[in-house]
Amino acid sequence: MTDPRHTFELRGHEAAENIFRAALASGRLHHAWLISGPAGIGKATLAFRLARILLNGEDQNSPAGRRITAATHGDLLEISRAVDEKKGRLRGEITAADVRPVQSFLHHTATEGGWRVVIVDGAEFLNRFAANALLKILEEPPPRAILLLTTASPGKLLPTIRSRCRALALSPVSDQDMRAILPDVPEDVLMRAHGSPGRALFLAQDRDGAIAGFVAEILAGKALNAEMLPLIDRIARETEGFALLCDLLGEGLAERARSAARRGDLLLADSSARQCSELDTLKRQTDGFNLDKAQAIRQAVERAAGM
Repeated sequence: MTDPRHTFELRGHEAAENIFRAALASGRLHHAWLISGPAGIGKATLAFRLARILLNGEDQNSPAGRRITAATHGDLLEISRAVDEKKGRLRGEITAADVRPVQSFLHHTATEGGWRVVIVDGAEFLNRFAANALLKILEEPPPRAILLLTTASPGKLLPTIRSRCRALALSPVSDQDMRAILPDVPEDVLMRAHGSPGRALFLAQDRDGAIAGFVAEILAGKALNAEMLPLIDRIARETEGFALLCDLLGEGLAERARSAARRGDLLLADSSARQCSELDTLKRQTDGFNLDKAQAIRQAVERAAGM
């Protein structure tokens, strides 16, 4: 799937785009928009799409379109988690230093005489200082400035940030649009992706079924052992391996809880639901604090197999 900055065709979120276009046409465009929805469904793609609308860059061959693609447009600023050069992976948070350029950017005159646009991709990763810095900007926005925030977890944002944004909640992509976006991905993979093109790619990358098979063993009660460690290290190294494992394991635990409840096995239902909640907490802590993913996977295995 193409990088959001390089994507010119939007599928599955036309309704959200039309809401934005209508607000723009009315002359009453809100200064901040919160684009929310599950991971991998195209929130950043929509944010860049809206930026192109504002900056006259919808045509990929236009001067503005080419500058947006090349990240050289003077009126567009993207804020996201930076790469930790020492660890070779994304940092666990967006810091105040990351947000600091927004203030000066928005208070300069637009280089092309129109809008100035800031995209904050992954706003749930704003740390306390970064969130407060962004809040000050949202409270006193300069004219002709638009902030587009994306998040998979709107509940993690400060209520005061949420209240100052107009919400655009995205739904999973339809089966038809999934096939159009990812024509080369097998049908069974698309079905398991639950309307998330990003997740479909993660699943497709697990070509040998190693992660899915590993999760099945865990759910069957297989205990952590030395033979699992190389695969755990491999999953931890892969860009989306940890997220995929947590998603599959969480789904398995949730289904086990539902199945047990239907059978009247309330003890198993309760323990499986608790494990599912603990897994979600472990994932959030690991992502939020940039913890060691291999260690987190080992903890998840021990908890899930400990029936």
